[in-house]
Amino acid sequence: MLAAERHAAILDRLADRPAVRVSDLAAELEVSEMTVRRDIDALEVRGSLVRVHGGAVRPGSLSSVEAGFDANRIRAADAKQRIAATAMTLLAPGMTVSITGGTTTFALAPLLRRVPGLTVITNSLPLADELHRLDAASPSDDTPEVLVSGGQLTPSKALVGPLATATITSLRADLCLMGAHGVDASAGITTPNLAEADTNRAFARTCGQLVVLADTFKIGVVSLARVTTLDAVAALVTDRPPGADYAALSRILCDPDPDPHLEERR
Repeated sequence: MLAAERHAAILDRLADRPAVRVSDLAAELEVSEMTVRRDIDALEVRGSLVRVHGGAVRPGSLSSVEAGFDANRIRAADAKQRIAATAMTLLAPGMTVSITGGTTTFALAPLLRRVPGLTVITNSLPLADELHRLDAASPSDDTPEVLVSGGQLTPSKALVGPLATATITSLRADLCLMGAHGVDASAGITTPNLAEADTNRAFARTCGQLVVLADTFKIGVVSLARVTTLDAVAALVTDRPPGADYAALSRILCDPDPDPHLEERR
């Protein structure tokens, strides 16, 4: 059986049930469990499923499970880069911008020096570390001043909890660029991490405008904890326009993939 045929079979089984086991798939497809794991890895990169211990589940089906930073970073990488480039058009010299944790917001790191005089408030350790690394490799007067919150580290390498929330609450940003685990017309902006939801609510309260960055795989996903409703979002930056149900969003910025099948082939 070809890889494409196995991928189709795995997705067919996920269409009928919320989760599948590696051992069951190996027996049904008459291949090794290692082959099934490689297939699941490939389908996860495409955003077609979410790998869990011993198997896989449908995207968005785990409202309280948070994927790790490294696993999420490779998913929809091209879309995240386009989203980051579009979000940069909202920044102006001398602005104070708060940036939450996540792999989509991390894609902003190499672009931020294009806008002089920025001050960045963030709870993202990877973002802060990358900005420091870039400045060390190529010192520039345009490197943003970076303020990092304290707090407890999440699987997505964001600092959250009371210390992070207190730090964010004491500061004020012109604009907040917020990553999201889920963006849903009814549920709003959600995350599987309760402490992260509280910290992100602080980000939303202490900015002039809230802008959410989310690729198409996040649209329609509902997680455990709500951060805010859509009517509090000044703009959504994404790679494909959401449907008519998202009329509560006052502004949608979108740089569509020039090849709509690119992400499907990843």
